[in-house]
Amino acid sequence: MSANASPSGHQPTATYNSAFLKACRREPVPHTPVWFMRQAGRSLPEYLKVREGVGMLESCMRPELVTEITLQPVRRHHVDAAIYFSDIVVPLKAIGIDLDIKPGVGPVVEKPIRSRADLAQLRDLTPEDVSYVTEAIQLLTAELGETPLIGFAGAPFTLASYLVEGGPSRTYENAKAMMYGDPELWADLLDRLAEITAAFLKVQIEAGASAVQLFDSWAGALAPTDYRRSVLPASAKVFDAVVGYGVPRIHFGVGTGELLGLMGEAGADVVGVDWRVPLDEAARRVGPGKALQGNLDPTVLFAGTAAVETKTREVLDSAAGLEGHIFNLGHGVMPSTDPDALTRLVEYVHTQTVR
Repeated sequence: MSANASPSGHQPTATYNSAFLKACRREPVPHTPVWFMRQAGRSLPEYLKVREGVGMLESCMRPELVTEITLQPVRRHHVDAAIYFSDIVVPLKAIGIDLDIKPGVGPVVEKPIRSRADLAQLRDLTPEDVSYVTEAIQLLTAELGETPLIGFAGAPFTLASYLVEGGPSRTYENAKAMMYGDPELWADLLDRLAEITAAFLKVQIEAGASAVQLFDSWAGALAPTDYRRSVLPASAKVFDAVVGYGVPRIHFGVGTGELLGLMGEAGADVVGVDWRVPLDEAARRVGPGKALQGNLDPTVLFAGTAAVETKTREVLDSAAGLEGHIFNLGHGVMPSTDPDALTRLVEYVHTQTVR
């Protein structure tokens, strides 16, 4: 079943006719829907207040706190979709990987995966491992009503990069060395991560998520031939695993202009585009049959209302001929962004695109 099918199975009927899900299905919408990556987070003073003294991973495991943080931008900005507050390394932590999210650094893995023996760290993920996710999503869907909730996970390549490097990297030398030097080990690592990721997305969908997004944040570091050979099969396995639920599947990466067609081939219904490629050109690269999401440069929000509106108009004009368009930034909301700028942006897109 595709995202264009009638509501069935676990598709949340209350949200089915929302502008966001209609755009995902490339159907006519009352206005262009808007949501922002990292909308639930550091740009909001109310978020900083509720997170005081609570570590990032701990905050992801408290259902009531997750619910409050996820709802904050919906209340404030009136976005067309909520995104579940979590982190891409949560499923890895849940299966026992020794890692922590260090402030100012990011995820740090105590024992990086560098050999076949190290794969033993990656056991299957069960719903019981992340019962707090199920509880939080059930709380959220009760509060959100007709507003869709987007579940998400990190894509196998990005998770593998953290696991092999031991933390964030600019060069991915260890991950790429494994990919090039031991392709069988690399393929087995990504295949195992695909299974874990698919299980994590299934938990979210079965709990009530209306759509899911796969973040391949670091895929832009790859050449197209390497992506096709060494990464696409694992991402496709994730998307194939959840196709039967009938919820839209979104695929996003940063610096992936050269990979947009391949990312569409992996099986997503919606392809996210960063700010480097205009949406009309992105549509040409992706090909027909996909909606697009994006793609205002997040730094434009620091330039003042007039500049924001000018650049937003450029995005909307570039998207005018698309079958389906979801307005978003080309990457996540930056921590020092003025929340009021986001609120004004949502209102501007809605008023400029009302049908």
